[in-house]
Amino acid sequence: MISTLEKIIFLKGVELFSQLSGEKLAQVSQIAKEVEFDRGKKIFSEGDAGNSLFLIVRGSVDVVKGDRRLVTLGEKECFGEMAILDSEPRSATIVASADVVCLELSREDFYELMADEHEIPQGIIKVLVRRLRNVKT
Repeated sequence: MISTLEKIIFLKGVELFSQLSGEKLAQVSQIAKEVEFDRGKKIFSEGDAGNSLFLIVRGSVDVVKGDRRLVTLGEKECFGEMAILDSEPRSATIVASADVVCLELSREDFYELMADEHEIPQGIIKVLVRRLRNVKT
């Protein structure tokens, strides 16, 4: 179990939340739910409804589109950010490539955070732009 203090320290190191005050990070830590997935577990599938964002605390996940692995994401990276923003189905399948511990934020909680903190939408934009730039064609 991750303590509140450990969550705050972790969140400060995540690009999405790095500009938030300690007080705001404490709020995020209170609404972030700890979830664990065993290696090989499918976390969600392409086409699933998306209603949460995941932040990787430990371990790694593979992002798979069709039968092709696009990228492996590791500690302090996020996934699920696209579906949480636009309510469209998940754009890829996520599989735990190692035992993984994540913090999960629901869409409702995430929207409340974005309404109060302009740094969070800016962080999401940075993450999405970086991913677009790194897409291999």
